[in-house]
This record gives sequence, structure tokens and C-alpha cells, in this order.
Amino acid sequence: MRWLSSFATRLMPVAFLVVATIAVAQFWLQHAPSGHALDGYVDQTTAFLRAKVGWVLGLSIPLWLLFFLGYFRERQRLVRPDAVDGGYLMDILDRLTNRAALETRLAQQPDAVFIDAEQLATTLKSKVIGQDAVCDDMAAQIRRRLALKQRGKPVGVFLLAGPPGTGKTYLAKCLSTCLQRRLLHFDMTQFASGGHGATQLFGSSKGYVGSDNYGKLTAGLRDAPDAVVLLDEIEKAHSDVQKNFLTAWNDGFITEASDGKQISTTQAIFILTTNAATDSLQSLTEQHHNDADELRRTSTNALRESGFAAEIINRLDRIFIFRPLSGLDIARVTALEIEAMIKGYGLDVARGGIDPELLLDMMRRQGRLGSGASARDIVRLAEESIADTLIEAKQMGHSKVSLVAVDGRVVARPAA
Repeated sequence: MRWLSSFATRLMPVAFLVVATIAVAQFWLQHAPSGHALDGYVDQTTAFLRAKVGWVLGLSIPLWLLFFLGYFRERQRLVRPDAVDGGYLMDILDRLTNRAALETRLAQQPDAVFIDAEQLATTLKSKVIGQDAVCDDMAAQIRRRLALKQRGKPVGVFLLAGPPGTGKTYLAKCLSTCLQRRLLHFDMTQFASGGHGATQLFGSSKGYVGSDNYGKLTAGLRDAPDAVVLLDEIEKAHSDVQKNFLTAWNDGFITEASDGKQISTTQAIFILTTNAATDSLQSLTEQHHNDADELRRTSTNALRESGFAAEIINRLDRIFIFRPLSGLDIARVTALEIEAMIKGYGLDVARGGIDPELLLDMMRRQGRLGSGASARDIVRLAEESIADTLIEAKQMGHSKVSLVAVDGRVVARPAA
């Protein structure tokens, strides 16, 4: 019976046409007008068309154009089934896929970006004190990698290693500002537990608590694919959490656990910081400062001995080693911290308004703290030394001050 159903389906249009023709013929035979009446209708129609010739012409031209466009479009489809008409009529993409979604995704594809590495390096060096070589190298690496139009990996995966308080985290923040990219900052000490830490970053699987929300990292990269992702003190994260980043760095995507969606990482810049193997890295930097290949090899060995997994090290594009601050670099950092503190109290500092003796005293006090001292200790020393006098200056209505050392204490004096 299946053949009979198929045969009836094919004949249905013909049967409908025959029935319609018979119905029209029957209606005409029963209700057709006489010959004289028909001639009258023709005369009336002709007179109407002559009176409204402008309107008739204006209506007929668009209709004829529509007819010819349809004719040529159908002929083109028959001759070239894959032809694209530029969008005025039905595009093959409109017929076979979601053209709007495709255009949106293509617009999001990374394009080659050309930046001024010298200008970027200068800006970074003006903010990150004492790390000029790192700033120059970082700017050059960013310029080369952003210029690559086709890439299946992040723009860069960089490890910043060195003593605490030397500007590693601050460099990442300055880089995101200079490149006008969103900063996703994660303190990896908070992800020391394997399973819980991974769910915080990459989401929870269906059926688990929190599966209705994206993870902190996946949500951040979904909303800002070109973000600077700062993984602070990466060595303190659980090894399972660290391994979750392998696909992000190697394959160009991370997977959100709640819905299985792949989030692209090809436009992101990953910056990792670590305080591990500080002494070894400093010694290696001095030994191999003129041999980049040997420094890379020995540095990776030192990091591996300090507990870094080999698969993590192998995915690093570059290791930047920060050197400890010394001499005038400490004075520069101290002056900048004092200026920031003065502005924090709603005051301005006069040009040349910080007594050199004040800077020398803070440098001596920091030196007594030993090799473990950092820029954070400078902030604490500044707070102890000048906070009270700044509060008094603010209460007295001063707007600009100079800091001078008087009898072993710091005094904020008004300045014009």
C-alpha cells in the first residue's frame, strides 16, 4: 500500500488543478455576463486606465521589476546552486545556516594588532621601577605576538619570577592598563584545594551546588576574551588546579563545567607570578645574563626542582626574572609610595618637596629588615613616619605640602 500512497501524493497537485478548472468553468457557464454587458465592462475599464495612466504606470513598473528579479534569481539558482547574491535576495548562508551569528563570530576573530613596543616599554619603565630589562623584553614579546593574525593559543603565557615586592604583580596591572584590556586577577593561594578550587575557577558540573553559575575564570573570559589574566603566586595553587590550565595554554580554550561550553583563550594574555627559587634564579641571572638560551634552560631546571610540574613549564612562552631593588631604585619606589600616600589624604606634594634625608632614613630602616624586605615594607614605614603629619596638614586646610625632617621627625609644611 505504500506505493499507492506515494502515487496519490504525486498526483495530488494535478487532481487539485483539474477540480479547480471544473469549478471555474461551471461558475462561468452559470453566471457569465451577456455580450453587450461584457463590451460595456471593457469600455469602462479602458476609460479608467486612460484617466489613471500615471498611477497604473507607477504600479506596474515595480511589479515588472519584481517579476524579472525573481526570474533571474531562479535562473541563477538553477545554473549555480552555490551562488551568493550579495544579500539583496536569499543568500545561501541564510538558507543553510544562521548568517547573522556567523558574521558576529567572524567579527570576533583576532586580527593582527601592531603596537609601538618602544612606547610600551617606556610607559612600563616609568611605572615599574628597577626592572628596565624586563619591561623592554615584555614589550617586544607582546608586539611580536599581537602581530600574529592566526594563532591557536593565547597571545602569551609569561612567568614573572623574583623576590616579593619587586613589581611582578604591578607590572601585570600596568600592562593591562597600557593595552586597555580588562584585568582578571586571581590570588592562587585561595585555590590550594584541588576540587573546590577548580570549581571556583571553571564551574561546577551539572547536579552539583553552583552549577547554575559560571566559574570566575570562565565567566571572565566569556565576557572579556582579550583580558590580561593574572595568576598571582601560581606555585601555591593545587596541582590539579594548575593542570586545568593546560588546555587553555596549549589548545586555546577552557571548558566551562556547568554546560560544557568551550571558552576561547586565543586573545588573552596569561601572566603568572612566583616567589619560588628566588635565590637560584638570581644567581643564574648573574651567571648567564649574556646567554638567553642557557638562562632559559637553567631557569626551567631551577623551577622544576622547586616543585613546578614539567607540563606547566613546557607551556610557558617566556620566563622573566625580576632582580631585587637596590640603591636609587629603592629611593624611587619610596618617593612614589610617599607621593601616593600624600594624594591619598587629598593633598599634593610640591616639586622637590620630599626631603632627601627622609628617603635615606627609610632606606636605612628597610635595609635593617634584611634580604626579605620588599616594597610593602616601604609602605608600612611611610605610614609610620608621615601619616600623622599629613592628617594635621589636612585639618589645617593645606592643599600642597613639603615633607622635611626636623629633629628626628617628619613635618608636612604648606607649599605654594
